[in-house]
Amino acid sequence: MTALRIPPADESRMPVTGHLEELRSRLIRVVWVVLGGMVLAYAVSDLLIAWLKRPLAADLYFFSPTEAFWVTMKVSFFAGLFLSLPMILYQLWRFISPGLLPAERRLALPFVLLGCLFFVLGLLFCYFIVAPFALQFLVGFGMQQGLKPVFSVGLYIDFLLKFLLAFGVIFELPLVITILAKLGLVTPQFLARQRRYAVLVNAILAAVLTPTSDVFNMMLMMIPLIIFYELGILGARFFGRKPLRSGLAQEPNGAESEA
Repeated sequence: MTALRIPPADESRMPVTGHLEELRSRLIRVVWVVLGGMVLAYAVSDLLIAWLKRPLAADLYFFSPTEAFWVTMKVSFFAGLFLSLPMILYQLWRFISPGLLPAERRLALPFVLLGCLFFVLGLLFCYFIVAPFALQFLVGFGMQQGLKPVFSVGLYIDFLLKFLLAFGVIFELPLVITILAKLGLVTPQFLARQRRYAVLVNAILAAVLTPTSDVFNMMLMMIPLIIFYELGILGARFFGRKPLRSGLAQEPNGAESEA
């Protein structure tokens, strides 16, 4: 009589507490890297503020003793966040990589490099094209009402940083959709069928991400969202996981033979 043999437990599976502990450790690493980048950015914060001021072409004023200080800290934080982007994307990939196939884990380097590239392209597109156009329209609209513009450095920097961050995130949309398709989580057919709902979601996202509540700036953000969603469908079509057609094609024949 042979004894029953109990198969060993799968050691690759991690309990929920283990995942939470790993997430906590990776978040701590990201925080330290962001703080380090913030310290480096603080050393050149005056140059960064001058660079951010350029699209406005007007003088900036501060209306409280602490406003200029908090603007410097905010600019340093966002610059540190930008400098830490490769580490943030790398830690994100390392967190999800245990659930991927070996071939899919090799996408780590392209994911980090392309993620940084698209984010930078979003920043540049906003800084050189969208922000000057939006500022010219909004300032001109106010002056047509007989108003004289006096710009607070805190409100202006807050407006521009939100705009830059929003477009950096928007430019990541095709990469995110392509990665999801590569992992088999979505298909281009599914994305195409959900196009009408995607337009509605893009409108909501544009309303949330837009620093102001006017329709003009909302459209400036909504149109790129729609374009990048379509680019994401193309990326999913060319680089997504191919469906297993052979097994599906043989299944009906097998069913008929059994009948």
